[in-house]
Amino acid sequence: MSADTDSAPDVMGPDHTTVTGWGRTAPTAGWLIRPRTYEEAAAAVRECGARGGIPRGLGRAYGDAAQNAGGSVLDMTGLDRVHAIDAAGGTVLCDAGVSLHRLMQVLLPLGWFVPVTPGTRYVTVGGAIGADIHGKNHHVSGSFSRHVLSFELLTADGEIRTVIPGTPLFDATAGGMGLTGVILTATIRLQPVETSLMSVDTERAADLDDLMARLAATDHRYRYSVAWIDLLARGAATGRAVLTRGDHAPLDALPARLRSDPLAFRTPRLPAAPAILPEGLLGRTTVGLFNELWYRKAPRARIGQLQRISAFFHPLDGVPHWNRVYGRGGFVQYQFVVGHGREDALRRVVRRISERRCPSFLAVLKRFGESDPGWLSFPVPGWTLALDIPAGLPGLGAFLDELDEEVADAGGRVYLAKDARLRPELLAAMYPRLDDFRALRAELDPHGVFVSDLARRLHL
Repeated sequence: MSADTDSAPDVMGPDHTTVTGWGRTAPTAGWLIRPRTYEEAAAAVRECGARGGIPRGLGRAYGDAAQNAGGSVLDMTGLDRVHAIDAAGGTVLCDAGVSLHRLMQVLLPLGWFVPVTPGTRYVTVGGAIGADIHGKNHHVSGSFSRHVLSFELLTADGEIRTVIPGTPLFDATAGGMGLTGVILTATIRLQPVETSLMSVDTERAADLDDLMARLAATDHRYRYSVAWIDLLARGAATGRAVLTRGDHAPLDALPARLRSDPLAFRTPRLPAAPAILPEGLLGRTTVGLFNELWYRKAPRARIGQLQRISAFFHPLDGVPHWNRVYGRGGFVQYQFVVGHGREDALRRVVRRISERRCPSFLAVLKRFGESDPGWLSFPVPGWTLALDIPAGLPGLGAFLDELDEEVADAGGRVYLAKDARLRPELLAAMYPRLDDFRALRAELDPHGVFVSDLARRLHL
């Protein structure tokens, strides 16, 4: 996409282009800037113009958090150096543009792993802090920001501040979706491991109540836990699931043939999804068939299977551009959490999704542990459900609005890193520290230098 460059910021030859989130919905056009040094990042912030700017990592936020219609988008992936590794103490200092994939490549041979990873390793450290990502181990380890010892933040006034936990700026930035400034570097505490394999237990749950009972009774035994849930199953099978849990395999659990290189990090890749796929490919019939096969092929109970880290944590990363399978219309990922004691709300939502016949084959349920300090961090103690839905499903917007109200009435919230359509009037009920966040932003950035489509839509 082209435009008159006379009005564009003059940093690193900006391109006027269209940007979307991973869900490929609601594209907007803006100036894409690619700083390669801290000085260029500061210059980009100074010159981003009346429509402001927003930092962007590898584009894995599903909605509009890293878009800025008519303004600047700072692609931070060029700042990708690993500066220092303390192999004895288990910390790493790196640029914010370093991906979790790169950290795994560097750290696993040294016996260390990232403390938290979501369902993709192709996120940057800056994005991990900005979205305060969580993973299968939240019930044990919390979200990513809990393991951040400090970070350097470029703020709207051009100052680079060292930010530490327990301060308002840290709590506003962790989960703040890039709206407090540009993270330049971060120091992270790591997780020790003996191998690059996982020891995994798998079992089937007959319905939602069976699944929740299994999770509540035995989750404390596992570092990592997640359940794939069949949201097309109805009747007595509503909420049936495949529960997968595990931990890093110790060296003595490996067969002899694998002990010679126990920390090898292997990431097999399949061919990329085609750029053009027919609309309606993932309809109720095809997704229903997939869900039935996936549930039936899962073992009723299997203990101690060895899996690669990539297979356990990031199975979809093996298919480049897998988000294309939803067709040109893209998809919405809807993720919410409701607290312990509000299980009836979760049951109602699952039942409504099942009765609505939403064709979702990527639906997962997890338990969250203690809340994290970020003012806009998503996790609270309770149950979180995430599902992908084709964006073109008739009546989807109105249906999700109804679910939002159900979640808000139960004291729950939706995840801003995955949101593309929440109504702003529900935000304050979902995030009680919203006014604190807005006040700090107003003080730190009175001229609105940092802004995004998400921020405009939700009045952040």
